[in-house]
Amino acid sequence: MTDAPAFLSGYRIMWILVMFDLPTDTKSQRKAATAFRNFLLDEGFERSQFSVYARFVNGKEAFQTRVRRIERNLPEKGDIQVLNFTDRQYRDIVHFSDQGRRAARKNPEQLALF
Repeated sequence: MTDAPAFLSGYRIMWILVMFDLPTDTKSQRKAATAFRNFLLDEGFERSQFSVYARFVNGKEAFQTRVRRIERNLPEKGDIQVLNFTDRQYRDIVHFSDQGRRAARKNPEQLALF
């Protein structure tokens, strides 16, 4: 068995987790919140929970690029947190759903395209 190429290393592949709490009291705030969620989807993020989106990138440079793009598309109000962690750390996330433990998540198919 051969080792995975360095560019597919579980330590080089980084995950971005975007968590946010945006106001939705007014029509303009709801529009801004929807626009931000759509921006994340257009950027290749997938929804993990209502205000939590995740995406993988190939390394810290790509992570920083995504953070800059997020920063340029921030809504006027609200709290947004961006976390990063390695693929190996991502695989160790314990996920409970409907009071049961869920299996570890698999990498998306796009990962093989790097």
